[in-house]
Amino acid sequence: MRKAIDLFSGCGGLSEGLRQAGFTMLACAEIRPEARDTYSQNHPDTKIYPDIRELEGSQIQKDFNLKVGELDLLAACPPCQGFSSMRTKNKEVADDPRNELIFDVARLAKELLPKVILIENVPRLLRDERLEEFKRILGSKKYGYKFSDGVLDAQDYGVAQRRKRMILIATRFGEAGLPEKGNNKVFVKDLIKGLPSPDGKHKLPLHRLRQNLSARVVERISLVKKNRSELPEEYELPCHKRYPKGFRDVYGRMSWDDVAPTITRASHNPSKGRFVHPSENRGITLYEAMLLQGFPKTYILPTTLGIGKISSMIGEALPPPLGKAQGEHIRQFLETQEANLS
Repeated sequence: MRKAIDLFSGCGGLSEGLRQAGFTMLACAEIRPEARDTYSQNHPDTKIYPDIRELEGSQIQKDFNLKVGELDLLAACPPCQGFSSMRTKNKEVADDPRNELIFDVARLAKELLPKVILIENVPRLLRDERLEEFKRILGSKKYGYKFSDGVLDAQDYGVAQRRKRMILIATRFGEAGLPEKGNNKVFVKDLIKGLPSPDGKHKLPLHRLRQNLSARVVERISLVKKNRSELPEEYELPCHKRYPKGFRDVYGRMSWDDVAPTITRASHNPSKGRFVHPSENRGITLYEAMLLQGFPKTYILPTTLGIGKISSMIGEALPPPLGKAQGEHIRQFLETQEANLS
């Protein structure tokens, strides 16, 4: 069984995908207590470190009796808020201290020398000087990593949403390339059509959590078949009148026969994007958001955490099917390399 560690694990989206791809998740690192609690409920056998900045490679070696070079995969999804296009001005990256956390990944990689390193982030990181420095450090003669990187769209890997992510795979055995697109296209209807009404009789507590909408908002979205541009003038908001070409997805309705938009931290709120249910006059529930993000139906997200924290964990997660595709590609690459050496 291949062994992996997931840095910045959140509630466990990447770990879930890697587990499905056949990896044993030895450990993860996550600073937010609510995400650690959620992770532990879904991955009870994985050790959780609270802060990557205080984590040393020697501690990991001691905890798991690992020698340098034995770890199969060191995976990391550093916080992307500082690189997000929503926070950049004049094409410059926002000044956010979290942008520097990628160098803690480099530090642990130097200490552990994993066979493969997987980095996932927003596409903007691909053009950032920090990633170039990361590659310069680990690509030096001393460490010898070779890199493959690019931007992948989650909808090409069995995820029912448009979600473009930067993927970097580094190995000490040459360039691994990136996974080929899959053939299993998944649409909104495949995941949430046929679910019971959120207010009906069911045993899905997460499905009862959704944004409370005023009567006026419900009336507004009832007039939308696809886009808010269909609204009569008296239902338009002042900000929409001022910026008619801006944020066109706001109050937009999802389509059964298409993928969803990117599931964000605010995907439960119709005023934040195309998050109106395909056929009902409401926003999607947190359970529906979880399924559209690619989590299994049985994944545990404690409802006691509240809408805000749960929605944030869902929106910030790497979709498990995308993580599984990376894991399967990496596992096959390692098997091929080891077969060639035997």
